[in-house]
Amino acid sequence: MARGFRLSTELVAGVFVGAVIGWFLDRTLGISPWGLIVFVLLGFVAGVLNVIRSAGVGTGWPSERPKI
Repeated sequence: MARGFRLSTELVAGVFVGAVIGWFLDRTLGISPWGLIVFVLLGFVAGVLNVIRSAGVGTGWPSERPKI
């Protein structure tokens, strides 16, 4: 259960940090809503990558490449 909370926190934190950065850029540069949209999506991608890395799934390339 603790691992599930940790993984969900990693995902939510990525989206939250992306949203904060996007909101800040929108306010300072006046590009609303594009900064928020772009950085929420980037935060989501970063959160998913952190979850994958923390879960130990997809740790690298397969040992052999398929032969064509």
